[in-house]
Amino acid sequence: MSSSNVPSPKFTLSKKVVLEQYNKVREVVDIPAFSSKTNPRVTPIIEENTDGFLSVHTTNELKHIKDMSRVLFLAQGWTSEIVEDLYNKGIRCFAVDNEFDLDILLSTMEPTDWKITLLIRLKLKEHSLRTERYFVFGMTSDVINERVAQLKGDPHIEQLGVHFHRKTQNVNEWKIQQDIEDVLSEETLEAIDILNIGGGLPSEYANTNVDVIGSIFRRLKELREWLHEKDIQLMIEPGRFISAPAGKLIAYITGVYGNNIIVNASVYNSDMDAILVPVKLRVEGEVGNNAGEPYVIKGCTPCSMDLFRYRVYLREEPKIGDEIVFINAGAYNFTSNFCDLEEIPTEMID
Repeated sequence: MSSSNVPSPKFTLSKKVVLEQYNKVREVVDIPAFSSKTNPRVTPIIEENTDGFLSVHTTNELKHIKDMSRVLFLAQGWTSEIVEDLYNKGIRCFAVDNEFDLDILLSTMEPTDWKITLLIRLKLKEHSLRTERYFVFGMTSDVINERVAQLKGDPHIEQLGVHFHRKTQNVNEWKIQQDIEDVLSEETLEAIDILNIGGGLPSEYANTNVDVIGSIFRRLKELREWLHEKDIQLMIEPGRFISAPAGKLIAYITGVYGNNIIVNASVYNSDMDAILVPVKLRVEGEVGNNAGEPYVIKGCTPCSMDLFRYRVYLREEPKIGDEIVFINAGAYNFTSNFCDLEEIPTEMID
Protein backbone atom coordinates (compact mmCIF):
# COMPACT_ATOMS: atom_id res chain seq x y z
CA MET A 1 0.00 0.00 0.00
CA SER A 2 1.28 3.48 -0.80
CA SER A 3 0.88 6.48 1.46
CA SER A 4 -1.63 7.99 -1.00
CA ASN A 5 -4.35 5.39 -0.46
CA VAL A 6 -4.27 4.61 3.28
CA PRO A 7 -7.67 4.87 5.03
CA SER A 8 -8.60 8.10 6.79
CA PRO A 9 -8.17 8.26 10.59
CA LYS A 10 -11.16 8.01 12.92
CA PHE A 11 -12.14 7.90 16.57
CA THR A 12 -14.26 5.12 18.02
CA LEU A 13 -16.36 5.63 21.14
CA SER A 14 -17.84 2.85 23.29
CA LYS A 15 -21.12 3.56 25.11
CA LYS A 16 -20.58 0.40 27.18
CA VAL A 17 -17.25 1.64 28.55
CA VAL A 18 -18.68 5.12 29.23
CA LEU A 19 -21.41 3.64 31.42
CA GLU A 20 -19.02 1.24 33.18
CA GLN A 21 -16.80 4.16 34.13
CA TYR A 22 -19.77 6.28 35.20
CA ASN A 23 -21.07 3.52 37.46
CA LYS A 24 -17.69 3.24 39.19
CA VAL A 25 -17.98 6.91 40.13
CA ARG A 26 -21.66 6.63 41.03
CA GLU A 27 -20.85 4.08 43.72
CA VAL A 28 -18.72 6.48 45.78
CA VAL A 29 -20.36 9.91 45.41
CA ASP A 30 -23.85 11.32 45.87
CA ILE A 31 -24.07 13.56 42.79
CA PRO A 32 -21.96 12.71 39.72
CA ALA A 33 -21.83 15.38 36.99
CA PHE A 34 -20.10 14.53 33.70
CA SER A 35 -17.90 17.40 32.55
CA SER A 36 -19.17 17.92 29.01
CA LYS A 37 -16.08 19.81 27.82
CA THR A 38 -14.08 16.59 28.08
CA ASN A 39 -15.95 14.99 25.17
CA PRO A 40 -19.38 16.37 24.20
CA ARG A 41 -20.24 13.16 22.32
CA VAL A 42 -20.34 11.40 25.69
CA THR A 43 -22.84 13.92 27.10
CA PRO A 44 -25.98 12.47 25.41
CA ILE A 45 -24.96 8.98 26.56
CA ILE A 46 -24.85 10.16 30.18
CA GLU A 47 -28.15 12.06 29.85
CA GLU A 48 -30.02 9.16 28.23
CA ASN A 49 -28.72 6.35 30.42
CA THR A 50 -28.06 7.77 33.89
CA ASP A 51 -29.47 10.21 36.44
CA GLY A 52 -26.25 12.26 36.53
CA PHE A 53 -25.79 15.96 36.00
CA LEU A 54 -24.05 17.49 32.98
CA SER A 55 -21.45 20.11 33.82
CA VAL A 56 -21.11 22.82 31.14
CA HIS A 57 -19.15 26.05 30.81
CA THR A 58 -20.65 27.85 27.80
CA THR A 59 -24.09 28.26 26.25
CA ASN A 60 -22.75 26.65 23.05
CA GLU A 61 -22.38 23.35 24.91
CA LEU A 62 -26.09 23.25 25.73
CA LYS A 63 -26.93 21.97 22.23
CA HIS A 64 -25.84 18.52 23.37
CA ILE A 65 -28.43 18.39 26.19
CA LYS A 66 -32.25 18.04 26.12
CA ASP A 67 -33.17 18.34 29.81
CA MET A 68 -31.76 21.62 31.15
CA SER A 69 -32.74 20.70 34.71
CA ARG A 70 -29.79 18.26 34.56
CA VAL A 71 -27.27 21.05 33.86
CA LEU A 72 -24.70 22.45 36.26
CA PHE A 73 -23.66 25.71 34.59
CA LEU A 74 -20.26 27.11 35.59
CA ALA A 75 -20.32 30.87 35.18
CA GLN A 76 -17.45 33.09 34.10
CA GLY A 77 -17.80 36.74 33.04
CA TRP A 78 -21.54 36.68 32.50
CA THR A 79 -24.25 39.38 32.41
CA SER A 80 -27.80 39.68 33.75
CA GLU A 81 -29.06 38.95 30.22
CA ILE A 82 -27.10 35.70 30.13
CA VAL A 83 -28.34 34.73 33.59
CA GLU A 84 -31.97 35.36 32.60
CA ASP A 85 -31.52 33.40 29.36
CA LEU A 86 -30.05 30.40 31.20
CA TYR A 87 -32.84 30.42 33.80
CA ASN A 88 -35.51 30.73 31.10
CA LYS A 89 -33.97 27.71 29.36
CA GLY A 90 -34.65 25.72 32.53
CA ILE A 91 -31.21 25.69 34.18
CA ARG A 92 -31.46 25.80 37.97
CA CYS A 93 -27.97 24.79 39.17
CA PHE A 94 -25.07 27.27 38.96
CA ALA A 95 -21.45 27.40 40.07
CA VAL A 96 -19.92 30.88 40.35
CA ASP A 97 -16.20 31.58 40.15
CA ASN A 98 -15.90 35.10 41.56
CA GLU A 99 -17.72 37.84 43.48
CA PHE A 100 -18.32 39.89 40.32
CA ASP A 101 -20.37 37.08 38.76
CA LEU A 102 -21.99 36.23 42.09
CA ASP A 103 -23.26 39.77 42.56
CA ILE A 104 -24.67 39.81 39.01
CA LEU A 105 -26.56 36.61 39.76
CA LEU A 106 -27.90 37.91 43.08
CA SER A 107 -29.01 41.26 41.66
CA THR A 108 -30.68 39.51 38.71
CA MET A 109 -32.61 37.19 41.04
CA GLU A 110 -33.52 39.81 43.61
CA PRO A 111 -36.82 41.04 42.04
CA THR A 112 -37.88 37.50 41.01
CA ASP A 113 -39.31 34.39 42.64
CA TRP A 114 -36.52 32.15 41.28
CA LYS A 115 -35.32 29.07 43.16
CA ILE A 116 -31.84 27.76 42.38
CA THR A 117 -28.98 25.61 43.62
CA LEU A 118 -25.86 27.77 44.03
CA LEU A 119 -22.26 26.61 44.38
CA ILE A 120 -19.55 29.20 45.02
CA ARG A 121 -16.01 28.36 43.95
CA LEU A 122 -13.26 28.07 46.55
CA LYS A 123 -9.63 28.82 45.72
CA LEU A 124 -8.01 25.69 47.16
CA LYS A 125 -4.24 25.57 47.05
CA GLU A 126 -2.31 22.58 45.73
CA HIS A 127 0.38 20.90 47.83
CA SER A 128 2.94 21.07 45.04
CA LEU A 129 5.35 23.51 43.43
CA ARG A 130 3.00 24.10 40.49
CA THR A 131 0.24 25.95 42.28
CA GLU A 132 -0.21 28.98 40.06
CA ARG A 133 -2.37 27.42 37.36
CA TYR A 134 -5.49 26.68 39.40
CA PHE A 135 -4.87 28.94 42.38
CA VAL A 136 -6.00 31.99 40.42
CA PHE A 137 -9.57 30.67 40.10
CA GLY A 138 -12.25 30.90 42.77
CA MET A 139 -12.60 32.99 45.91
CA THR A 140 -10.45 32.99 49.02
CA SER A 141 -11.64 31.06 52.06
CA ASP A 142 -12.34 34.31 53.93
CA VAL A 143 -14.67 35.42 51.14
CA ILE A 144 -16.32 32.00 50.96
CA ASN A 145 -16.99 31.93 54.72
CA GLU A 146 -18.37 35.47 54.64
CA ARG A 147 -20.58 34.95 51.57
CA VAL A 148 -21.97 31.60 52.74
CA ALA A 149 -23.09 33.27 55.98
CA GLN A 150 -24.81 35.98 53.92
CA LEU A 151 -26.42 33.56 51.48
CA LYS A 152 -27.73 31.03 53.99
CA GLY A 153 -31.44 31.59 54.27
CA ASP A 154 -31.71 33.52 50.99
CA PRO A 155 -35.21 32.71 49.72
CA HIS A 156 -33.91 32.22 46.16
CA ILE A 157 -31.40 29.52 47.14
CA GLU A 158 -32.82 26.06 47.77
CA GLN A 159 -29.43 24.37 48.11
CA LEU A 160 -26.13 26.07 48.85
CA GLY A 161 -22.71 24.58 48.26
CA VAL A 162 -18.99 25.09 47.79
CA HIS A 163 -17.15 24.05 44.64
CA PHE A 164 -13.44 23.74 43.85
CA HIS A 165 -11.20 22.13 41.26
CA ARG A 166 -7.70 21.14 42.25
CA LYS A 167 -6.17 19.95 38.95
CA THR A 168 -6.67 17.58 36.06
CA GLN A 169 -5.16 14.06 36.08
CA ASN A 170 -4.72 14.37 39.84
CA VAL A 171 -2.92 11.30 41.17
CA ASN A 172 -1.77 12.43 44.60
CA GLU A 173 -3.82 15.21 46.22
CA TRP A 174 -6.96 13.58 47.57
CA LYS A 175 -6.64 14.26 51.34
CA ILE A 176 -9.49 16.67 50.93
CA GLN A 177 -11.09 16.47 54.37
CA GLN A 178 -8.16 18.07 56.17
CA ASP A 179 -7.81 20.76 53.49
CA ILE A 180 -11.47 21.67 53.81
CA GLU A 181 -11.37 21.71 57.61
CA ASP A 182 -8.38 24.07 57.40
CA VAL A 183 -10.11 26.68 55.23
CA LEU A 184 -13.87 26.47 55.82
CA SER A 185 -15.32 27.52 59.17
CA GLU A 186 -17.57 25.25 61.20
CA GLU A 187 -20.40 27.69 60.50
CA THR A 188 -19.84 27.31 56.73
CA LEU A 189 -19.81 23.51 56.97
CA GLU A 190 -23.06 23.65 58.94
CA ALA A 191 -24.62 25.98 56.36
CA ILE A 192 -23.85 24.20 53.08
CA ASP A 193 -25.72 21.29 51.50
CA ILE A 194 -23.22 20.25 48.80
CA LEU A 195 -19.44 20.01 48.46
CA ASN A 196 -18.45 19.78 44.78
CA ILE A 197 -14.82 18.67 44.46
CA GLY A 198 -14.62 19.20 40.68
CA GLY A 199 -12.76 16.83 38.39
CA GLY A 200 -9.30 15.35 38.43
CA LEU A 201 -9.89 11.59 38.58
CA PRO A 202 -6.92 10.23 36.60
CA SER A 203 -6.98 8.00 33.56
CA GLU A 204 -4.33 5.65 32.23
CA TYR A 205 -1.66 7.08 29.93
CA ALA A 206 1.82 5.98 28.89
CA ASN A 207 3.49 8.51 31.20
CA THR A 208 1.11 8.21 34.17
CA ASN A 209 1.19 5.96 37.20
CA VAL A 210 -2.44 5.15 37.90
CA ASP A 211 -1.85 2.39 40.43
CA VAL A 212 -3.15 4.89 42.97
CA ILE A 213 -6.74 4.82 41.67
CA GLY A 214 -7.81 2.34 44.36
CA SER A 215 -6.57 4.59 47.14
CA ILE A 216 -8.28 7.61 45.55
CA PHE A 217 -11.63 5.83 45.60
CA ARG A 218 -11.07 4.84 49.25
CA ARG A 219 -10.44 8.49 50.10
CA LEU A 220 -13.61 9.50 48.26
CA LYS A 221 -15.62 7.03 50.35
CA GLU A 222 -14.04 8.39 53.54
CA LEU A 223 -14.77 11.95 52.44
CA ARG A 224 -18.41 11.12 51.73
CA GLU A 225 -18.82 9.49 55.15
CA TRP A 226 -17.37 12.58 56.84
CA LEU A 227 -19.63 14.88 54.80
CA HIS A 228 -22.71 12.79 55.58
CA GLU A 229 -22.03 13.31 59.28
CA LYS A 230 -22.53 17.00 58.52
CA ASP A 231 -25.55 16.39 56.26
CA ILE A 232 -23.56 17.47 53.18
CA GLN A 233 -23.73 15.68 49.81
CA LEU A 234 -20.57 14.91 47.83
CA MET A 235 -20.60 16.04 44.19
CA ILE A 236 -17.88 15.39 41.61
CA GLU A 237 -17.37 16.31 37.94
CA PRO A 238 -15.31 13.55 36.34
CA GLY A 239 -14.75 13.90 32.60
CA ARG A 240 -11.43 12.31 31.77
CA PHE A 241 -12.02 9.22 33.94
CA ILE A 242 -15.35 8.49 32.20
CA SER A 243 -14.57 9.36 28.59
CA ALA A 244 -10.88 8.56 28.06
CA PRO A 245 -11.08 4.72 28.27
CA ALA A 246 -14.14 4.72 25.99
CA GLY A 247 -12.30 6.23 23.04
CA LYS A 248 -9.68 5.05 20.56
CA LEU A 249 -7.92 6.96 17.80
CA ILE A 250 -7.28 4.76 14.78
CA ALA A 251 -4.63 6.26 12.51
CA TYR A 252 -2.59 4.83 9.64
CA ILE A 253 1.09 4.91 8.85
CA THR A 254 1.99 7.08 5.86
CA GLY A 255 5.75 7.04 6.24
CA VAL A 256 8.58 5.14 7.94
CA TYR A 257 12.23 6.15 8.06
CA GLY A 258 14.88 5.10 10.56
CA ASN A 259 13.03 4.75 13.86
CA ASN A 260 10.42 7.32 12.87
CA ILE A 261 6.76 6.58 12.10
CA ILE A 262 4.49 9.18 10.49
CA VAL A 263 0.72 8.75 10.88
CA ASN A 264 -2.13 10.50 9.04
CA ALA A 265 -3.37 12.32 12.15
CA SER A 266 -1.94 15.15 14.20
CA VAL A 267 -1.99 15.97 17.89
CA TYR A 268 -3.55 19.26 16.73
CA ASN A 269 -6.70 17.57 15.40
CA SER A 270 -6.93 14.62 17.79
CA ASP A 271 -4.79 14.83 20.93
CA MET A 272 -4.26 18.39 22.14
CA ASP A 273 -3.76 16.84 25.58
CA ALA A 274 -0.26 15.83 24.39
CA ILE A 275 0.65 19.53 24.37
CA LEU A 276 -1.51 20.99 27.12
CA VAL A 277 -1.22 18.58 30.07
CA PRO A 278 0.85 16.78 28.69
CA VAL A 279 -0.15 13.13 28.64
CA LYS A 280 0.95 10.54 26.09
CA LEU A 281 -1.50 8.06 24.58
CA ARG A 282 -0.67 4.38 24.83
CA VAL A 283 -0.45 2.37 21.63
CA GLU A 284 -2.36 -0.87 21.26
CA GLY A 285 0.12 -3.76 21.12
CA GLU A 286 3.14 -1.83 22.37
CA VAL A 287 5.64 -3.96 24.29
CA GLY A 288 8.33 -3.52 26.91
CA ASN A 289 11.76 -2.23 25.99
CA ASN A 290 13.21 -5.74 26.01
CA ALA A 291 10.65 -7.14 23.59
CA GLY A 292 10.65 -4.74 20.66
CA GLU A 293 12.32 -1.95 18.71
CA PRO A 294 11.93 1.73 19.72
CA TYR A 295 10.09 4.16 17.46
CA VAL A 296 9.06 7.80 17.50
CA ILE A 297 5.47 8.39 16.37
CA LYS A 298 5.02 11.74 14.68
CA GLY A 299 1.92 13.50 13.47
CA CYS A 300 1.29 14.54 9.88
CA THR A 301 2.53 18.13 10.19
CA PRO A 302 6.21 19.12 10.31
CA CYS A 303 5.68 20.98 13.60
CA SER A 304 8.27 19.95 16.21
CA MET A 305 5.50 19.57 18.83
CA ASP A 306 3.43 17.22 16.68
CA LEU A 307 4.58 14.12 18.58
CA PHE A 308 2.24 11.37 19.74
CA ARG A 309 5.05 9.42 21.41
CA TYR A 310 8.74 10.08 21.88
CA ARG A 311 9.42 6.39 22.30
CA VAL A 312 7.21 3.36 21.87
CA TYR A 313 8.45 -0.21 21.52
CA LEU A 314 6.86 -2.36 18.78
CA ARG A 315 7.42 -6.05 18.14
CA GLU A 316 6.63 -5.97 14.40
CA GLU A 317 8.39 -3.79 11.86
CA PRO A 318 5.93 -1.01 10.89
CA LYS A 319 4.90 -0.58 7.26
CA ILE A 320 3.02 2.08 5.31
CA GLY A 321 -0.70 1.37 5.58
CA ASP A 322 -0.51 -0.32 9.01
CA GLU A 323 -2.93 0.77 11.72
CA ILE A 324 -1.66 2.60 14.76
CA VAL A 325 -4.36 2.49 17.43
CA PHE A 326 -4.05 4.93 20.31
CA ILE A 327 -6.05 3.77 23.32
CA ASN A 328 -7.55 5.81 26.16
CA ALA A 329 -8.03 8.54 23.57
CA GLY A 330 -11.58 9.65 24.43
CA ALA A 331 -10.83 12.68 26.62
CA TYR A 332 -9.92 16.18 25.48
CA ASN A 333 -9.64 15.00 21.87
CA PHE A 334 -10.74 18.38 20.57
CA THR A 335 -9.39 19.81 17.35
CA SER A 336 -7.77 23.07 16.26
CA ASN A 337 -7.54 24.88 12.92
CA PHE A 338 -3.75 24.52 12.89
CA CYS A 339 -2.60 23.96 9.30
CA ASP A 340 -6.29 23.78 8.32
CA LEU A 341 -6.40 20.21 9.58
CA GLU A 342 -9.80 18.54 9.25
CA GLU A 343 -11.74 17.32 12.28
CA ILE A 344 -11.48 13.56 12.67
CA PRO A 345 -14.92 11.85 12.75
CA THR A 346 -16.12 9.68 15.65
CA GLU A 347 -17.78 6.28 15.15
CA MET A 348 -20.00 4.87 17.91
CA ILE A 349 -19.22 1.18 18.26
CA ASP A 350 -21.84 -0.07 20.77
